[in-house]
Amino acid sequence: MTSLLAPLLFALSLQTPAAEPPAPPPTGQMVQEAATIASQARSSLASAFLRGFGCLPSVAPQVAYYNKDTRKALSEAAASKMSEAELTGYARKDIDDRFYYFTRYGTPVAFVRPMEILGTAGVKSPDGLKIVDFGFGSVGQLRALASTGADATGIEVDPLLQVIYAAEPGPVARCAAAGAGKAGSIQLVFGQFPADPAVVKQVGGGYDVFVSKNTLKHGYIHPAQEVDPRMLVHLDVDDETFVRAVYTALKPGGYFLIYNLCPAPSKPGEKYIPWSDGRSPFAREVYEKVGFKVLAFDVDDTAAARVMGKTFEWGTEEDLAKDLFGTYTLVQKSK
Repeated sequence: MTSLLAPLLFALSLQTPAAEPPAPPPTGQMVQEAATIASQARSSLASAFLRGFGCLPSVAPQVAYYNKDTRKALSEAAASKMSEAELTGYARKDIDDRFYYFTRYGTPVAFVRPMEILGTAGVKSPDGLKIVDFGFGSVGQLRALASTGADATGIEVDPLLQVIYAAEPGPVARCAAAGAGKAGSIQLVFGQFPADPAVVKQVGGGYDVFVSKNTLKHGYIHPAQEVDPRMLVHLDVDDETFVRAVYTALKPGGYFLIYNLCPAPSKPGEKYIPWSDGRSPFAREVYEKVGFKVLAFDVDDTAAARVMGKTFEWGTEEDLAKDLFGTYTLVQKSK
């Protein structure tokens, strides 16, 4: 028996191991992620949002130039008209599908958790929903919302995103997976909200929802220690002025949600990490003074965040237990 098996075992040893299946393109990856996390989207709003990822288009490669010191960005067309001296400090950046949708912040499918919180609070559908994403970071979630019938506005200060998303604003065809309903739209606003009156005017009003994910953190706005200013979010207005501007932008009954994912806070003697403090940067009293009804204040969402992290394979269960925390604050404008 051994003599008969030996040639077979030798032949098998010479076979080339099966090749790993190729990784899906970013659009395919987001579809897979949306399907994987669908069981955690129990509200109709979150479920509809996830369907929008089936209609995100691939994009043509483009080139941008970015100066990390000045944080200025140029399109390839603009850079081609400049001298070598004028381009000092700028580095060429090739923009593919992955950077276009994931940028520096990871999958936009993770926006499903804020959608689930809003859906549980009473927001039924993206169909006709008028929503702001403050510090949007990636156009992916805005595209998914618009593809399912929302009018989505993103606010940002990142000039690189302004360059690469120059063609995004405008009507967005409704995704077939969303079923019958209206088409959506995308508006992108770049600048300081609400410090710049021109930005406030462009954003406009009448919104159903104003969301901030991983931008309005207590550590970014009111750091416990002095840090490099480039690590912070500068609103350039006081707390009440910001909250009042959000209140004004919302229609009666509209929601303001702050949702933050954070690493473990710094231990005594360690370097302070401002983004690890995900509490609301605004006190409960400020919301109430402006006229908001506080529905949830600094609610611990760590359990749900870690389930999401496991789904997206952000780390082992042990890693996530040590270094992933979630919190949110939800307020509502008086009806």
